[in-house]
Amino acid sequence: MTSRSVLLLAHTGRPAIAEVVRHAAQRLRDAGLEVRAVASEAADLGLTGIEVHEDGPAAAEGTELVLVLGGDGTILRAAELARAAAVPLLGVNLGRVGFLAEAESADLDDTVDRVLDRDYTVEQRLALDLEILLDGTPVDSGWALNECSIEKASRERMLELVVEIDGRPLSRWGCDGVVVATPTGSTAYAFSAGGPVVWPTVEALLVVPVSAHALFARPLVVGPTSVVAVEVLASGTTAMLACDGRRTRPLPHGARIEIRRGADAVLLARMRDRPFTDTLVRKFALPVAGWRGATE
Repeated sequence: MTSRSVLLLAHTGRPAIAEVVRHAAQRLRDAGLEVRAVASEAADLGLTGIEVHEDGPAAAEGTELVLVLGGDGTILRAAELARAAAVPLLGVNLGRVGFLAEAESADLDDTVDRVLDRDYTVEQRLALDLEILLDGTPVDSGWALNECSIEKASRERMLELVVEIDGRPLSRWGCDGVVVATPTGSTAYAFSAGGPVVWPTVEALLVVPVSAHALFARPLVVGPTSVVAVEVLASGTTAMLACDGRRTRPLPHGARIEIRRGADAVLLARMRDRPFTDTLVRKFALPVAGWRGATE
């Protein structure tokens, strides 16, 4: 019989979280599962009796699930490993908002039970692939689950960009930056920049300018097959590219960034068939008093 294996990733640095992680690891081990952790976390979390792997995609290869204990930042870090290994990830929110998490900290034992019983479904989330070109030559590439942002590298000057959709120029913006996001990322940076909330089941790309000085500077929602290109003009400052706020690199004048739907989706484990409306109400504490619809 093939042994079962789970990679456990967590936010480190807080004793309370470390205790929760050790509890989850012990329950999984008691049920006969192999528990893995990355070397950069195992010692900080006080984990013993587990398989320790170097921090990289190989840590998740061969596992059935990446179980994440932390906030959205930890889940985004886990997505780097899970996507490369093509395994689902399941987040338990130990942070603040936790839009990407499937469960809250109070649900930890129930979550572990569901993992042990394989009582979850897997949902594909659209990701972004991007390519950076200089003088028409590709020099780098990357990907993002939430968004990629092109932002000014200097506070003293505006960023001058030309945005192109499907091979045709759309507009020139003097701005602080532009965010290209997925529906999953529509409640993250794109939301803070004034973009719309898009249901995760919608296949689309969002283009959201940040503090743009232009007559036409509205957020855009384009089709999932569209290619968005952003060119950094020499008339403004240089730029920085950030993928999910984690992976960054400088962009010189003349850089062109092409962004399209990712070839590989991110797999999220789901335990509840919860309407996204309920998630918005809960995470944003939206006022719904007076509603007279059906009760649960």
